[in-house]
Amino acid sequence: MKKTDILVIGSSAAGLVAALNGKRMNPEKEVTVITKQAKTMIPCGIPYIFGSLESSDKNILPSSTMFEANGITEMIAEVLKIDKDNRKVVLSGGEEITYEKLVIATGSQPISPKWLPGIDKKNVFSVPKDKVYIDEMKAKLQGLKRIVTIGAGFIGVEMSDELNKVGKEVTLIERLPNILGLAFDEDVAVRCQNVLSERGVKIMTGVSVKEIIGEDSVKGVLLENGERVEADAIILSLGYIPNVDLAKEAGLQISDRGCIMVDEYMRTDEPHIFAIGDCAEKRDFVTRKPSCIMLASTACAEARVAAMNLYKLSAIKTFSGTISIFATAIGDHGFGVAGLTETIAQLENFDYVTGEFEGVDRHPGCLPDAHKQFVKLIVGRESGVILGGEVAGGLSAGELTNTIGMIIENRMTVNSLLLLQIGTHPLLTASPAGYPLVKAAENAAMKMMK
Repeated sequence: MKKTDILVIGSSAAGLVAALNGKRMNPEKEVTVITKQAKTMIPCGIPYIFGSLESSDKNILPSSTMFEANGITEMIAEVLKIDKDNRKVVLSGGEEITYEKLVIATGSQPISPKWLPGIDKKNVFSVPKDKVYIDEMKAKLQGLKRIVTIGAGFIGVEMSDELNKVGKEVTLIERLPNILGLAFDEDVAVRCQNVLSERGVKIMTGVSVKEIIGEDSVKGVLLENGERVEADAIILSLGYIPNVDLAKEAGLQISDRGCIMVDEYMRTDEPHIFAIGDCAEKRDFVTRKPSCIMLASTACAEARVAAMNLYKLSAIKTFSGTISIFATAIGDHGFGVAGLTETIAQLENFDYVTGEFEGVDRHPGCLPDAHKQFVKLIVGRESGVILGGEVAGGLSAGELTNTIGMIIENRMTVNSLLLLQIGTHPLLTASPAGYPLVKAAENAAMKMMK
């Protein structure tokens, strides 16, 4: 029977960061990672395998190299059982491994809509984090022309755009009024939708798919309104569910939302077992309500917290909740969101104001790569605390979204932004006299005075 001190199940973002930081914090301990995949893909990069990247081999997380460089043992195997009472796991080959501390980072898997007739037909695909499946899927799609994507979240939008880039006729179908409607307010979602449509993707919103039609292979979809859309292949992009079977069978506590329940130290109800990433329960940073957010950035933060608290708890090294920070790009247009949207602020009955401003991300604005930049802030009316923000602009929108995320996590106020000292350069940023983030704060401050 093999023994290890720290055992991590999973080698994607959460598992990788937990193992590396677990070893860094406890260099005298033996760290072992068990993963089912010989090569771990970068989850957020999967859509780009179908257009921008030559193959899935260009989208590999260098986990094995990093493990080896840091003295961490990696095993390619499947964990069949967690025996929490005896602190051991059983592998598919029958081997058993004992541990002192266990970190579960089993991730998530695509939702399979069993309620949708026809999902078992040939050329119906989901988007799992599985290299073998993705390679086979890409090979099959090469000979097919008409693609229907069902679901316009980030993966659905990015997959549609990438397939459109390589000459496919893509129709994106979404039951909500706008694409990315769960992530952005309507004013930003519409901007995303217009860009994607201008690039050639046909978008159908406010409609649902009733059935996937065809005999053995896909011929199209039948919508609830009776309309038919012809297709050679279907891509299901309906979200993901946490992989919790191992934890559930081990008797760990599972939440109503199907996630492994954890505390702020990322401990399960068994103090020696931690859970991180998509499989672990989260709370919203602002509302404190349970959240279904599945993000690599959140997973990495949770992994660092778990690693720092494996053997002794730190009162200041806790996970305070997800700020739901997203970003995406459609061509040279970038979109991002962090914290509360106005839609959620209304639903939660927050007393808030918004601040908006649209400027240019270079100065002067006539520079060749200048791009309009729109910033929207959600601000607590009484406190002036920044609760959320959205950005639509060029590719600089990603880092500006990260800046807003840091502002939210540090509970900064409108006044803090009004006094913000920023480094600017004509080729890199907006003008200091018209910096959209600060101007949006000015707009919010004016509304707070009324």
